[in-house]
Amino acid sequence: MHLHLERDDDPQTLQFVAKMDADSERLLKTPEFEADRDAIKEMIEREDRLITTTRRGNWLFDFHRSADHPLGRWYRLSADLAPLPDAPWEPIFNLDAFCAKEGRKWLWRGAITCPWEPTRVLLCLSDGGSDPIRMLEFDCETKSIVEGGFDTPAVRSHATWLGRDEIAYFGSIDRESSTRSGWPRVGRRLKRGQSPADAPVLYAADDSDIYGSCSIFDPQLAGLATGDAAKPIRIFSAGHEIGSASHFIEDRDGSLRRIDLPKDAEFGFNHSHLIWLAKTDERIPAGSLALQPLPREAGKSDADERRILFSPNERQSVSQFLLLREWCVFIVSDNMQPHLFVLDLTRTDAEIREIALPADVQTVSVAPLYSDLHLGDDTLQVYGAGFLQPPTSYRLDLGDRQTPLELRHIASSPTYFDSEGMSSVLLEATSEDGTKIPYHIVLPRSWTKGELPVLMYGYGGFDVSLGPYYSGVIGRWLEQGNAYVMAYIRGGSEFGPNWHRAAKGHGRHKAFADFAAVARDLVARGYTKPSRIAGNGGSNGGLLTGVMTTRYPKDFGAIWCQVPVLDMTRFHVFPAGKAWIDEYGDPDNPADRDYLVTYSPLHNVKAISEITYPSIYIESSSNDDRVHPSHARRFAAQLEALGHHPLFHEFGSGGHGGDGASTERATRTALGYSFLRETIVKGKNL
Repeated sequence: MHLHLERDDDPQTLQFVAKMDADSERLLKTPEFEADRDAIKEMIEREDRLITTTRRGNWLFDFHRSADHPLGRWYRLSADLAPLPDAPWEPIFNLDAFCAKEGRKWLWRGAITCPWEPTRVLLCLSDGGSDPIRMLEFDCETKSIVEGGFDTPAVRSHATWLGRDEIAYFGSIDRESSTRSGWPRVGRRLKRGQSPADAPVLYAADDSDIYGSCSIFDPQLAGLATGDAAKPIRIFSAGHEIGSASHFIEDRDGSLRRIDLPKDAEFGFNHSHLIWLAKTDERIPAGSLALQPLPREAGKSDADERRILFSPNERQSVSQFLLLREWCVFIVSDNMQPHLFVLDLTRTDAEIREIALPADVQTVSVAPLYSDLHLGDDTLQVYGAGFLQPPTSYRLDLGDRQTPLELRHIASSPTYFDSEGMSSVLLEATSEDGTKIPYHIVLPRSWTKGELPVLMYGYGGFDVSLGPYYSGVIGRWLEQGNAYVMAYIRGGSEFGPNWHRAAKGHGRHKAFADFAAVARDLVARGYTKPSRIAGNGGSNGGLLTGVMTTRYPKDFGAIWCQVPVLDMTRFHVFPAGKAWIDEYGDPDNPADRDYLVTYSPLHNVKAISEITYPSIYIESSSNDDRVHPSHARRFAAQLEALGHHPLFHEFGSGGHGGDGASTERATRTALGYSFLRETIVKGKNL
């Protein structure tokens, strides 16, 4: 169906996209859209914001977009100063000026620190928001690009510093260097000034894998060991599927030895321990978090020294874990309520300690203060927020054993909307198989029973966990008298690995049924009616909302479908899609294909004479190289061919994540909210 729309430069494709873009802009670029766009742009560019910093050497660093620099600048601040907006931040890299000089749009993706020289980094720059990354060596002391330094091609890539003058470079520079899904497979010892193609191979995953990677920890550099124990630790990983990998530690003779762990586990390590989260019951119950000594010697099993840090009960899961230099840190979600725990690794008799969190926090995340584990100490940054609670940053001084283990307030975000009188409630719906599906509803300060416009968001796949977060954009929606719902459907990991596994493969329909059940529960509780509910999701969530359109049209008044997967028989013909076969099934397998076709949105569109669909806005990006925009194009074309009137917009850049300069990001979001306003608020049938 409409296969010519897979050809990006085909005149028919360009004509189709131009016509559809013009039609959607004509209907959605209203005066309210302009007000939203300007307000969202102002939010992105605010100077009085919460600054999340990273430390390298004697400097704190922050990246920020502003009205004068819409692509952004990278700043530094002396580490002895508080990272507040009015501190004397010094810009050291101007991305707008760099792009103007190059005549090309690069978008910020962070920096990789050289542990041997912490203020020497690899700047990571995305090609227009797409997955390919260019790495460019930069000196944070001289505030300049290093002449003759590393400058890698813009391909799917990642890197780890091996020393001052070489990196372990994984880049999809050609088919031989890539896996079947287009991600880097081969790691090379790349020296400064050397072409990646000429660099010797350091490690290679199999072509049947989806990625290869390398992680390094040098205990001597970190000041944590001497003698034999100071040998650098190199661990190479081969990702077999998303969430499944094997890990190999390098022995003294340079050979690789597989670490004896289940493949279906998340994994981390430092110089002395490894930590892993079980995704199956192969060795310990799924969802359990285990800590054990790092197996530095061949032939030695450390399983008998394994310590189970956490085993979940119903509605519990580990939402984050990490090993610092001398501490283990993990966060447990208990029915969507976070709990923060730490364990001292230097004491064999240490007990797990819970760190008290502020009462109003709905979600918590942690990050080391220092950009690299080799540097500094174990100071931890803790961020707490909620749907109605602006983010606040705290420090937990694990590196200072003389201070109490308690959070120290650093800074709070300003409010982006007036939440007075609003509320956030955790409720449950009952899915068609009887499973209870939790969801949060965030209510405006006043609303009419049975008539409340609701924006309902879901994802439901790939082990991705959703949770409450603070958003000025959602706050603006709430201030206008509307509600927001986040649905914790199966396919995600909000309640552990089994919550994800239930909706994999031939269980996919459970995620769809869960989302529809939440919509129906909102009606049953008297909040709203179907014509006032808009389903929203992107990527795998775009598949979810596509299915809501074709399978559950009577439960929604509108669908906002972003960067979607919609043809379940051809998602694997594009390289990135080959990595999704484990999640969805194999379209080349007859049994899988038969099941996939039962819900594939593209294959289930019916004529307007048979059914009326909710108003739908389909959003994609021309340079989305993760989910090809032809999914969105072909679905829109099929809807049109059968008499429906979808709105469609394909943005010229931004990639899968919709990134870009502040005006571009604001425009993309404001068009979606304009669609919501015209449909579920004003009641128009677009």
